[in-house]
Amino acid sequence: MTSPAAVLDWLDHRRNRWPNTANPHLLITQKTAVELGPAGKLWTTRATRNLTATLERLRVDRQLEEALTHGADPLHLALVFGIDEKTAIRYADSARQLLQADLEADPVCSPRTHGSTPENGIPGPSGSR
Repeated sequence: MTSPAAVLDWLDHRRNRWPNTANPHLLITQKTAVELGPAGKLWTTRATRNLTATLERLRVDRQLEEALTHGADPLHLALVFGIDEKTAIRYADSARQLLQADLEADPVCSPRTHGSTPENGIPGPSGSR
């Protein structure tokens, strides 16, 4: 997986340098910030040379994170990323397996199924805060 800190640093830089860009791509350049297309292959290859955060790893990580965040819905993934339905189904299946493994590993503390429990074991007040 890629370093979350590296991606967050890039997103901060991107937001500061091009605050009004409508370009949906993660990696943009001065030229593509005013367009809607992706950065060129030559630029992206040079920008990621000798890094552990390769473009392929970023792409896979981003698509899997989207699947985990939005309930592993293949239709959502296909629409957001413009990917083939079979690819979207594979990502959704992988996300479901990860979510299921999390539930099986620690079903009591899973934020998707239960509220959090304080460390002292005494339940806090219920309801919205």
